[in-house]
Amino acid sequence: MSEQQDSPELYDPGTTTRERRFDHAEPPIGWDGQTLQEMLDESERLMEETGRYRGLDELKLKNRDRFTYERLYSRLRGALVSARETALHVSASPIVREIGELCFQIYTPEGDSIAVSTGIIVHVHTGSLAIKYMIEEDYEHDRGIQPGDVFCNNDNDLGNVHTTDVHTFVPIFYEGELVAWADGVTHEIDIGGMTPGHDQVASTNRHEDGLYATCEKIGEDDKLYQDWRDRGQRGTRTPMYWDLDEKCRLAGCHMIREAVHEMIDDVGVNRFKQFVYEAVEEGRRTMESRVQERLFPGTYRDASFFPIAWKDKAWQPGSKKDMMNHLPVEVTVDGDGGLELDMEGASPPGPHAFNCAEGSMEGGMWVALTQCLLHDGKVNDGSYFAVDTNYPEGSVTNPQDPELSYHTPWATIMPTYQAVWKSLSRGFFSRGFREEVVTGYSETTDAVQGGGKLLPELAEAIPDAVGDYYPVGPFELSCQGLGASAVRDGLDHGYAMWNPESDLGDVEEWEQTQWGLIQLARTVKPNTAGHGKYRGGSGWEGVYTVQGSEDVSLYNLCIPDVTFTTSGMSGGYPGATKYSVRAHDTDFAERTANGEPYPVGDDRPDEGTFEEHIEADELIRDHSGMFYPEEFENDDLLHYKMGGGPGFGDPLSRSVDQLKEDVEGDIFTPDIVESVYGVVGDYDTEAREFTVDEEATEARREEMIEERKEQSQSFEEFFDEERERVEERDWNEGVQWMYEGVFELSEDWAEEFRGFWNLDAAFTP
Repeated sequence: MSEQQDSPELYDPGTTTRERRFDHAEPPIGWDGQTLQEMLDESERLMEETGRYRGLDELKLKNRDRFTYERLYSRLRGALVSARETALHVSASPIVREIGELCFQIYTPEGDSIAVSTGIIVHVHTGSLAIKYMIEEDYEHDRGIQPGDVFCNNDNDLGNVHTTDVHTFVPIFYEGELVAWADGVTHEIDIGGMTPGHDQVASTNRHEDGLYATCEKIGEDDKLYQDWRDRGQRGTRTPMYWDLDEKCRLAGCHMIREAVHEMIDDVGVNRFKQFVYEAVEEGRRTMESRVQERLFPGTYRDASFFPIAWKDKAWQPGSKKDMMNHLPVEVTVDGDGGLELDMEGASPPGPHAFNCAEGSMEGGMWVALTQCLLHDGKVNDGSYFAVDTNYPEGSVTNPQDPELSYHTPWATIMPTYQAVWKSLSRGFFSRGFREEVVTGYSETTDAVQGGGKLLPELAEAIPDAVGDYYPVGPFELSCQGLGASAVRDGLDHGYAMWNPESDLGDVEEWEQTQWGLIQLARTVKPNTAGHGKYRGGSGWEGVYTVQGSEDVSLYNLCIPDVTFTTSGMSGGYPGATKYSVRAHDTDFAERTANGEPYPVGDDRPDEGTFEEHIEADELIRDHSGMFYPEEFENDDLLHYKMGGGPGFGDPLSRSVDQLKEDVEGDIFTPDIVESVYGVVGDYDTEAREFTVDEEATEARREEMIEERKEQSQSFEEFFDEERERVEERDWNEGVQWMYEGVFELSEDWAEEFRGFWNLDAAFTP
């Protein structure tokens, strides 16, 4: 027996104010004889006129039958999570299987997210944009949308985060009506493109990005077209992994479709329709209530920066320049629960892989909101409707130019939401929710990527090797340090901004994928955590070597050390900067044969501890960290590190007992504890015991307070000095590029800049 009898009177589609006309032979597939375009138009009209999703002023099903409503949501989300967990174990690439780099969503016929699974929650809204694109381009009549059809998109400009995120869409029909869309998305280990790697740094335009699917129909009758399968096989370097992930996505979508059919059979189609609309509206109301409850009304401002130091590294002439992306954030909170995000003054796009489509920026917004405001609510597009955003057209956050490269927009998304999180955290703090404060995070960079080939004799000898080519794309990068809160330290080496279910993954799993790249060591990296009364989470470091390979190309994506993308809060410090060490043409083989030590870390970079245990014809200690693809030979070594999160509060307020634990736990070294925190003591390395000299510590801390007073200056003095630098344009080429672009793009921001610094109205960079 069904849970509830069908109730035709329950479904309320809203007020329709115009006559519908059909000029097509095929009957409409929307609800109540409407086309999908009519449903979308009506939904947007009702939202604009009432401020409520579909104009709903009452959640009738929830209010009349709360049990059925909540059970439906639990069943729907359970189906999404079940599809994710089942599909990734049935068929998936190592990135998907080991780290869970996928998620599933379900959307209304108009393309609004109803619920999302666990996983890469950045895709709450991205699939929505792709579905609406298909509706507005009249796929219903031009391309056709029928039961059993399969669509694919990874075009960031139409609804995606970055090129290697690939979506599979399946329309869900019930008795001739399109009742929902299922969407599965996986992160591909390779998408083609000009170089190996899933987050390329060398791409400068669309044509270097790799395989693009622009909301294409790729199958029907639940089967993929052969020409599409051929395209995937020929268009990527890892065709087997591409095929596995595609099967994973399609299988999950079909599981979701089956679950929706069962739900409708149980409760009736009208009750299901009412439920999906109310679920979105509830999401909108939940967002408003959370803002009203937890954030103090006001305007909060912050800014992040992302440097692109390509002048001496880029291959392409047009990219051989130093650039700086300016990512300003203004968050406005009103007393009624309204939330606005404005990025007026963002830099223009550039000849790099870090351009970010509007949909990608919105995806980043929902990653942030679901972790700090909506972690106990229903996550869907309701929150999207509750937030007003301005990602200025023509800027790096919304270029409106499909010719650009969008391969690695995370280099824009992650720094931006550092500023958003800090702004929201100030709102939390002002309301008294100090435990909700997050100072930021270490971006998931130091992403070692690339690819190579096994030597022929090895490829034949390894039965599990897939041909001779192997990709390099371990997701160790998903375990970074989380920033401190206002009441506790940050999480050590266990956080990723884009997926809070962070997982380092097994070394053995990655080595079975990237056969010729061997992990020599992983260890906690001292002095990466941001200092403060509450320190940020610590990072870690690793060392790779190349073995049994040829034609190996590796590169590193990280934040150059010329600036910080975020700072700490209330006197806290940012996390440490990134860097890399590469050793070419080494004596590694001789060392291992003779049982001699080799590098397993670089715990004292200033003393060159890495170099102590290796001899190399070329050793590059790169303090910008990020480098273009570089050739590596057998026995070459690559050191990389994961970052720490920023701190909160004055470091001199941190307790001595906590600092003793930090030293003994390899979070900080004794010299840093003394120079930053004023704690003096002796460290017994064999016993791993730090003995604090309490009298010397008290004296040193008092001395540091006096030093601060002597070194401090008034705000007026500081302002005058900085204003003089601005007038003289005392900055580097990257900053010059930034200011020129921002002034040209936004007259409003330029005018405010001149006013703040009391500059002449004719001032230009």
